[in-house]
Amino acid sequence: SPSVLASIVNLFALLLALDSLHHAITMAYLNSWKSFRYVFIAIVSFAAKDASSFIQLHCVSRSSLTKSCQRYCEALPDFHIADESTVSSPFVIALTREDGKNVKLRNALVSNERIGHLSDSYGFPVQLHELPCIEHAHGPDAEKLPPTLSSSQYDYIVITSPEAAKVMASAWIEVGRPKLGMVAAVGKATQETLNEFGIDVAFVPSKATAATLVKELPPSNSAIEAGRATTAFYPASAKAKDTLQNGLEKRGFTVFRLNTYDTVPASWDADQISLAQCATVACFASPSAVKAWLKNTAHLETPRALASCIGETSATACRENHWAEKNIFYPEKPGIDGWTNAVADALEYLTKT
Repeated sequence: SPSVLASIVNLFALLLALDSLHHAITMAYLNSWKSFRYVFIAIVSFAAKDASSFIQLHCVSRSSLTKSCQRYCEALPDFHIADESTVSSPFVIALTREDGKNVKLRNALVSNERIGHLSDSYGFPVQLHELPCIEHAHGPDAEKLPPTLSSSQYDYIVITSPEAAKVMASAWIEVGRPKLGMVAAVGKATQETLNEFGIDVAFVPSKATAATLVKELPPSNSAIEAGRATTAFYPASAKAKDTLQNGLEKRGFTVFRLNTYDTVPASWDADQISLAQCATVACFASPSAVKAWLKNTAHLETPRALASCIGETSATACRENHWAEKNIFYPEKPGIDGWTNAVADALEYLTKT
């Protein structure tokens, strides 16, 4: 009868509306509350209209995405972290420095106007997750560091990372803060770490790389006056390349290197692996972090994350490990500000390709 037929039609409409409501709730997370409000109004209106008009509306919500964003979003499984709701977004950034050392980058990313504009324009939340790739351990020469600082005098002590600064400064304090030679720091972050321990820095190169430090470090005046080679003590990571040591020796310096600490890959739990699988941009501050990321993600089938590097050294490690050049982003001059812009560049690339 007509009344029965009408009831069937209304029931069918209600079922379609409920199904669409489920999708709309998902869209609320993807496209912000504003989009959800419009879709919900459409659902209410739909109960009295035929299905084809709503199906067309339902598909429009993702039409503004580029193919690249769609590819990443479809490749990303939903994930749940602590008390957060299940969310999918193509803007998932992994912060890979050691545990507790991602605060400066996180704050810079949160306040970056370009990143905020991208989030607002495309209606996706930008998610930041800490995924430490490396941990520090004692190096083979760790026990030699305190007596070297207390009994030997060098024209320079050359420090090439904040961790090397921390290790050296701790040993220096342990042996009673003996007089040091001039201290050279590879960059601003290393200089700041040394200053925090009360150690003055005499030299910082124009660019925070070992190669630039090698070119710009001047010979010691006292060494020149005495007619001898400038001496440099280099407490380093066991995994640091020989760029600085070999470069200074070619310039006539006498370099004494101790491998005072080491970097080892961090072990990830299931939640961290899930986060890595969802990441579309990974932030790297060292070649060791690049290698550890690859080791922990080798078995994953999702697209390899874009690499946002603090500087050229980490970017080179990405190239050597077969990242496509178009998927590597880094500033000309290492530092937090440039690194933040490199992340913004990577996110923009996701929306344009």
